[in-house]
Amino acid sequence: MGKLCIPQGSIRKLLVKESHEGGLMVHFGVDKTLSLLKSKYYWPHMRVDVQRHCSKCITFLQAKSRVMPYGLYTPLPIASSPWVDISMDFVLGLPRTQRGFDSTFVVVDRFSKMAHFIPCHKVDDVSYIAKLFFKEVVCLHGLPKTIVSDRDAKFLSHFWKILWESLGTKLVYSTTCHTQTNGKTEVVNRSLSTLLRVILKGNKKTWDECLPHIEFAYNIVVHKTTNLSPFEVRP
Repeated sequence: MGKLCIPQGSIRKLLVKESHEGGLMVHFGVDKTLSLLKSKYYWPHMRVDVQRHCSKCITFLQAKSRVMPYGLYTPLPIASSPWVDISMDFVLGLPRTQRGFDSTFVVVDRFSKMAHFIPCHKVDDVSYIAKLFFKEVVCLHGLPKTIVSDRDAKFLSHFWKILWESLGTKLVYSTTCHTQTNGKTEVVNRSLSTLLRVILKGNKKTWDECLPHIEFAYNIVVHKTTNLSPFEVRP
């Protein structure tokens, strides 16, 4: 697909600003902002311009995660097609919204890297989480063959295990010492936490209403391991 070659001048700064924080964008870092720009435009030393803008963006700098690298762990086998192998987790401890939500249920497709961010409550029981999963994920993508999760009490419950056993889905749990086995969701959770911190600056009571925009922004960006955005990945 052809790209627009942008001449030197203020238009470059405007395009960088729009790709970083305009519309549905949520103050992504250098790499993701750059990938959005490169999908439509070209000019020399584009990365330098993006780095310069991000280094001056107070919102991005304040929200940026400072997570130390994990140690070694054993990764799972590579997924072979979309929504066959998924992982799930929760982001807890969020400000309670006007609708009472204080957590986010995160579901990630290990093949396309597509993610769904679903508002929920910390006290939701396992049967409610199952209903939420069927409504928001299974109805769109079908039943998975494998679900990777941590050892949250909900995922260890008898109900959860029997439910998926009866449907022919295998449950895989990350170990106590190496929770990064659930690596895809760990990475997405860190990205979501960063994006939520940006949103929370002015939306502490309504962040749940912003989740669809965050989800879209996350899924439209090119992923390093596939060189495609999750929306573009096909079997």
